[in-house]
Amino acid sequence: MTVKSIGDYALIKELGKGSLGTLFYAEHRFLKRPFALKILPNEIVSDPGFIERFEKEVSALSTLDHPHIVKVHNVSFADGQYFLASDCILQEEGVALNLDQYLAKHPTRFLEETLFKIVLQIAEALDYVHSKKIGEQTLAHRALKSNNILIQERADGPHAYLSDFGLSRLLGAGWLFHRTCDTISEVMNARSLNPLVPQELSDLQKSFIQSFSFLAPEHKGWAQTGAYDEAKADVYAFGLITYYLHMRELPQGYFEMPSHRLQDLKYDWDRLISLCLQPDPSKRPSQLVPLVLDIKKAVTYKISEKSTEERIEEASGLPHQLKLHLKPTQIVRPQFDADPGAIFQTENAVMQYRPETQEAKNTDPIMTEMSIIPGGAFFRGSNNGGRDEIPRHQVVIDPFAIDVHPVTNEQFVRFLDVLGGEKDGNNSDVIRLRESRVKRSNGRLNIESGYAKHPVVGVTWYGAVAYAKWVGKRLPTEVEWEIAACGGQEEVVYPVGNNIERSQANFFSSDTTAVMSYPPNNYGIYDMAGNVYEWCNDWYDYHYYNISVQEPNNPKGPQQGVYRVLRGGCWKSLKEDLRCAHRHRNNPGVMNGTYGFRCVADVTLGQ
Repeated sequence: MTVKSIGDYALIKELGKGSLGTLFYAEHRFLKRPFALKILPNEIVSDPGFIERFEKEVSALSTLDHPHIVKVHNVSFADGQYFLASDCILQEEGVALNLDQYLAKHPTRFLEETLFKIVLQIAEALDYVHSKKIGEQTLAHRALKSNNILIQERADGPHAYLSDFGLSRLLGAGWLFHRTCDTISEVMNARSLNPLVPQELSDLQKSFIQSFSFLAPEHKGWAQTGAYDEAKADVYAFGLITYYLHMRELPQGYFEMPSHRLQDLKYDWDRLISLCLQPDPSKRPSQLVPLVLDIKKAVTYKISEKSTEERIEEASGLPHQLKLHLKPTQIVRPQFDADPGAIFQTENAVMQYRPETQEAKNTDPIMTEMSIIPGGAFFRGSNNGGRDEIPRHQVVIDPFAIDVHPVTNEQFVRFLDVLGGEKDGNNSDVIRLRESRVKRSNGRLNIESGYAKHPVVGVTWYGAVAYAKWVGKRLPTEVEWEIAACGGQEEVVYPVGNNIERSQANFFSSDTTAVMSYPPNNYGIYDMAGNVYEWCNDWYDYHYYNISVQEPNNPKGPQQGVYRVLRGGCWKSLKEDLRCAHRHRNNPGVMNGTYGFRCVADVTLGQ
């Protein structure tokens, strides 16, 4: 069998054909890495405006970097074809799964928490993109639908990834709409000629018809008021996606809201859908994440003298004419008091409330041996790695000491005993026990057998900071972590050298291992590669190294951000993630079975 190729990519197999092009599973000839290759439709190449748009806007698409957006690595032209090379989001069995296929794979209804997780991930990705601009115009998807949302099933639940960002804009403002209308016309004409013969639609025809189903009214030329807002069209499609996840169908005509059909819903999905599906774009929300988080509050309507429509309007913030589908999830009936005169009676004696006294805990921490890293000039970053690692540059840091291994379960359990729960003083989550090897039974914390010396996992950034403060230390800055990982070697790729084997670190495996199970680096530090990702103190910024070049003395990272930095790879990482310069990031409140940490302390070296 002859394998076709395009440029430096060998096309292994076709994954699907849609309205925005044909998708292939491909492998780079030199990197030997899998990629998803989207080859754009041939008919758009002849468009004289396409080349100009392509050169102007592909740079914006390639800079999108979000955990729920399919990362575009290369946008190019070769062998007469324009194509995009992006991450390949596959299941363990090696197949891609879009939202339609994911729902078909799970015909029974999902738990509401699972739906909430998927919807929140999509909302985070859209809000991120809508914060970006091309010139003066907000970046948007413009063609959001169920088959360009990819789902990857993991141990902690489904992870959603949005693909095909900006391709609709790249192909031309009216191209997708006109091509969709032509396809619908072809299908209708074919069926009118043979009304008694079922017409099987091709995958491409289905894709174009689905594209029409998820278009906002203003995309179709209806209900247009004021200036056209591409981001608000995405919000409309987001509302349709949310409805589709619950009802397994798209709304048509006068449609039921989820609470009408699904009586046991805890969250106010009706409000989210009603707001997003407003015909007037100006009445749709500008940000989706706050709206999604807000619906998690259960809605209770109390009997009052107001009409049902007025109560709904007051609760939802919408005119009741726009909320005809919403119904109360619970009505609290008035309770009759058997002794109404009791409220006028007074007690002769009032007992003073005294909280139950608790025995003060005096649990000492288990301290970790530390390795001292001398201050001086070092290099950070890599010109051969990810784009957020560029440029490689020199920094100057003060001496510090770093734990020789990550914090273990037995160390962290003592902290939880002193803390008295899984939240810190600011009510921030410290750890999610179900993601960890620490369990609570009859009010007591226990470590699963054999895991006392394993690194603690499921810890948030807030939990790592709180533990470090408890033991009188702090989290490492990103530059301190990388310098410690390099072990004093300037050109090293991995903590153990220019190559790394599975006998040297715990990666591409099925679980954590006890700390110090593998050889240390030149500084005598263990597990800097693999086992667990480690929280650093810094905020993450994709372009931060450009600033760090100008401020090389003890860089502390950006002043603010959305994500915190994680370093080192984990037990299920691929080799690429274990590089000293590799940067990872996530929300500081995330609790993941691959996230841990270690501590550092400031030192003063004697003369």
